[in-house]
Amino acid sequence: MTTRELIDCSIRAVEGKDRTFRLSFSSEMPYDRWWGTEILDHSEGAVDLTRLNTIGVVLFNHDRDEVVGRVNKAWIENSRGEAEVTFDSDDKAENIYQKVQSGTLKGVSVGYIVDSWEEVMTNKQSADGKYTGPCSIARKWTPLEISIVSVPADSTVGVGRSDDEASKGLAMYETYVRQLQYNKNTQKMFKEAKR
Repeated sequence: MTTRELIDCSIRAVEGKDRTFRLSFSSEMPYDRWWGTEILDHSEGAVDLTRLNTIGVVLFNHDRDEVVGRVNKAWIENSRGEAEVTFDSDDKAENIYQKVQSGTLKGVSVGYIVDSWEEVMTNKQSADGKYTGPCSIARKWTPLEISIVSVPADSTVGVGRSDDEASKGLAMYETYVRQLQYNKNTQKMFKEAKR
C-alpha cells in the first residue's frame, strides 16, 4: 500500500450530523517521489471507490489498529477525492475527534494501491495531453483507507509522503512493479514500430 498526505485546512464539520466531517483525501497534484513524479488520475473511471463506499474506515496515522471512524461516502469532485466521515465515540476515537474539531489535526492521508500506470517519458505528453514527462500516472487505482495524520511529510498545503517503515519496504516493491510496467510498455512500442 502506498500513502499520500494532504494538509487540508478545509476539514469541515457537516451541519446537523454529529461527529461528521467532510474532507478531501486525494488530488491530481504531481508529487515527487524518490523514483520520479507521481500523479493520481481522477478522471471518470480512474478511481475505484467501491471499497471506501462499502467498508471504508478512518485510521489514525495509517495504523490498522487505530480505527477512529467510518467513511460514510466517498466521491470525486473537481479532480479531488472527497469524503464524508464520522468519528466513533470510544476513547481513542474521541481523542482524535477532539483534535480534528479544534483544528489541531489537519493532515489527511490516503492509503491506496495502483492497478495500472501510464509511464510518460521525458518531454513526451501523457495520453490525455495533460502532463509532460517524465512522470508516472496512476490511471487505475483504489483507495483502501483514509487517515488523519499527525505529522505529514509535507508541511505545506499539498501532497506529501509518509515516511514510516512500511512505506520504505513498499518503495522497493513499487520499483519492481514500475520496472515490469516499463518493460511491458517498451516491448509494446518495439512491436508497434516493427509493423
